[in-house]
Amino acid sequence: MKAFARWTVLLLSVGTVGYGLFAYFLLEPGSTVHPEMKAAYAEHPVRILAHVGFSAVALLAGPFQFFPGLRKRMKLHRALGFVYFVGVGVGGVAGFFTALIAYGGLVSQAGFGLLAIVWLWTAAEALRAIRQRDFTRHELWALRCFALTFAAVTLRIQLGLFGAASGSFDDYYPLLAWSSWVPNLIFIEWVLKRR
Repeated sequence: MKAFARWTVLLLSVGTVGYGLFAYFLLEPGSTVHPEMKAAYAEHPVRILAHVGFSAVALLAGPFQFFPGLRKRMKLHRALGFVYFVGVGVGGVAGFFTALIAYGGLVSQAGFGLLAIVWLWTAAEALRAIRQRDFTRHELWALRCFALTFAAVTLRIQLGLFGAASGSFDDYYPLLAWSSWVPNLIFIEWVLKRR
């Protein structure tokens, strides 16, 4: 990954984490979302805050693995990897249960639910590969996993773009449950095939 791309991924990730922590932990839960989503936040704060908090940990730790100087320092790489996979594990499980109450009905619930399942699966494959000391396979699955972690960023960007273009949240939100992560996965597969 080129330096510009590394820094862009890092800055977008940090910005998304900053927004998430501010909106979900400092403001009243649900105050920055659609009014009908606010009730779900009030009823299920633990799963939502666990998803946001631990996913933020993954989103903060992940981009640093793209910096070659940091990755070459194996103790730091392992420590960041441990933090990252804990974030994915807890964030993914909480995300799955949060998906069951996602706004937008079955389309949104299926999209976000499948994202959580695939996110956990790619993390498990990356961990299995590193336990087998298959470093190449570990890297491939870790990249897929981070592409799904980055769905948090993609979702926020698309919320802004669709909101500015359409303004009808009910019309576009169920689409975002899929478009926030499927293109990321397609993109990373294209990148891996080009290697």
